[in-house]
Amino acid sequence: MRRTPPAPEFDPVLIARYDGHGPRYTSYPTAPQFQANFDEETLRSVIRDSNQEPFPRPLSLYVHVPFCTSPCLYCGCNRVITRDIGKADRYLERLYREIGLIAPLFDRDRLVRQLHFGGGTPNFLDLPRMRELMESLARHFSFSQAQGREFGIELDPRFADGDYVRGLADFGFNRLSVGVQDFHPDVQRAVNRIQSVAQTRELLEAGREAGFTSISIDLIYGLPRQTVAGFEQTLAEVIALSPDRVAVYGYAHLPEQFKGQRRIDAAELPDPGTRLALFGRALALLGDAGYVYIGMDHFAREGDELVRAQQTGKLQRNFQGYSTHGDCDIVGLGVSAIGRIGESYSQNAKDLVGYYSALDAGRLPIARGLHLDEDDLIRRDLIGQLMCYGELDTHEFGEHHRLIFDEYFEPELAKLAQLARDGLVTLDMPMIHVTARGRLLLRNIAMCFDAYLRGGRHATGYSRTI
Repeated sequence: MRRTPPAPEFDPVLIARYDGHGPRYTSYPTAPQFQANFDEETLRSVIRDSNQEPFPRPLSLYVHVPFCTSPCLYCGCNRVITRDIGKADRYLERLYREIGLIAPLFDRDRLVRQLHFGGGTPNFLDLPRMRELMESLARHFSFSQAQGREFGIELDPRFADGDYVRGLADFGFNRLSVGVQDFHPDVQRAVNRIQSVAQTRELLEAGREAGFTSISIDLIYGLPRQTVAGFEQTLAEVIALSPDRVAVYGYAHLPEQFKGQRRIDAAELPDPGTRLALFGRALALLGDAGYVYIGMDHFAREGDELVRAQQTGKLQRNFQGYSTHGDCDIVGLGVSAIGRIGESYSQNAKDLVGYYSALDAGRLPIARGLHLDEDDLIRRDLIGQLMCYGELDTHEFGEHHRLIFDEYFEPELAKLAQLARDGLVTLDMPMIHVTARGRLLLRNIAMCFDAYLRGGRHATGYSRTI
């Protein structure tokens, strides 16, 4: 069992001092480092190598459904706004081609232990289309029948009801992630997402009745017109709904990257002090309600699989945030989807034109990726351990990677020493421990070990670290 990380300490002065921009480390190296010379043949080679390992890893499938009926102005996801269900049919036609091309590359005995549908709005697909998609996946991949498998989906309660959730349970789904963001009417109007507590409650109650083993709610702090009092009311309503997990994401206002955000009035965004206070109240109220702080923006009830994964060393960071089943290779399916196979990342074409044209030509729609070198793998392991568990045994780590830690990471330890002076970490060598004060600044700690931020290169294009 792993050591339980200390409960986080909210120090607004310290956090404000460190609150810059930086990667979320859902991967290392991060997506901006992916390269266009990683092509279909490279991916095929990577998959062949992964099949030939002494103990090939099980699989985790990520399926991207890009369509949304209406735009949420804060969103930075890859999405297509439409009410035309015919576009879903054209998309599914290509998605089935992709499944048919990539699934045979994996040995059939590699079981799918985890499945996640993201978007966009996955429930843009009605139940007949969802059934057809799940049947295609089950034909081409070997679904694990173990009780511990996790098949999850993100839902927008404005376009789903209890019958839809019960239908998903019939298809094998057992985990729901429900978007809320904020229940306050003023905030909802500012971001073009009007959603009631009753709509949300209907999905959660249907999920529990249908036997879903884990239900989570997503919130966002830093949205326009948010106040501390209003967000406290949202938190109280969420706690009353009693989800198993809660994610509280910081809004990243990047209008130069995401066109929809240009419709948000920047003058209505909370000032830095209020933004910090919003997260501080989430931390306090969720903690008082019995939620365990996993890290970054994730909370879970004691006994939830996410908590157990942190305790047993099976927690991971991937492009959905903190997740279980860290021993799996991830197969990304759909436009813009990212996979992680062995020592590589790969990403599909980010637009429908490129995605469709590749598949229409009989090719996998790989647009870019990265084959990790030895240094990347070393740093990925290190950053992953700090982000997931808040500690590192440098002696054990050095032996595992056949390096002398203090020599290999001499410049990084010098950076870390400054964070130690501010109380973010303790350097009781050979142990590095993230302190209670440092747990809310994990991204800043990890950045010390990011080789791609060396030489004065700044973490531009990333969201704020808090």
